[in-house]
Amino acid sequence: MATPHSMTQIRPGDRAAIEIELPSPTAWPIVLAAGVTLMFAGLLTAAPVSVLGVVLAGAGCVGWFREVLPRPHEITVTVVPDEVRVSTDRREVERLPIAAEQVRAWLPVHTYPISAGVKGGWAGSVAMAVLACAYGVLKAGSLWYPINLLASVVYAQSVKLGPGELVAFHADSFAIAVLFHGLASTLVGVLYGAMLPMFPRRPIVLGGLVAPVLWSGALYSTLGLLNPVLQSRIDWFWFIASQVAFGIVAGFVVVRQSRMPTRENISFAIRAGVEAPGIIPPRGNEGGRP
Repeated sequence: MATPHSMTQIRPGDRAAIEIELPSPTAWPIVLAAGVTLMFAGLLTAAPVSVLGVVLAGAGCVGWFREVLPRPHEITVTVVPDEVRVSTDRREVERLPIAAEQVRAWLPVHTYPISAGVKGGWAGSVAMAVLACAYGVLKAGSLWYPINLLASVVYAQSVKLGPGELVAFHADSFAIAVLFHGLASTLVGVLYGAMLPMFPRRPIVLGGLVAPVLWSGALYSTLGLLNPVLQSRIDWFWFIASQVAFGIVAGFVVVRQSRMPTRENISFAIRAGVEAPGIIPPRGNEGGRP
């Protein structure tokens, strides 16, 4: 191990050779490692293998200790420092086109406002409701069948309705279904608005087709454990079709909105409104202040 007094001090520009003391090379650590390996290998093979491992491990410990005790064995290495000169043929230094207040760019640089996600969620909810009601009329002969099924997700009374009662109108189930559908569509629309800028190519295909299919598959695998009665009453082909319709319509509405730069790329002083001379320009009415 090199010590401070073992290194010869040199001045900048001096290329004279210096000598450094380093620990001398030794093979005893390898002998110790091999011995420990054989000790445990003998537990699975034969006792003589463990005995050989004990002998090698003991020899490795003794040999390694003698390398460092009572005084460490060292060798002297001669080092010639190399003088490195950095030069370039360019006339000026190239700099990245980043604003002065930006340290690191957060991606995506531009995103959609929350209002775009809300508009997309409401438009997608209408498309989803149209397909769901069409399924109720064509398959069950009632407009209220999908509405009562949706209410049964969070409303226990709707789950207890029989097959004949699911096709009838229930004011409480209707109100709960509309509230739940609107709230879920708004939240998913806001999520779409934040997610679509992350897909540089074909955002509607990824966010409008792939995401609904993955969400439907995850719901299908878990709904059988959470609510088997509800799972048996859902037509999954129409369910996936309504989810895809929501994703495509919501994504189309979101991407037609104008983007805005993300505030993460603005300095913290500007975001927090802190008076920072040199970063924030002075206000117009403060020019006459002393």
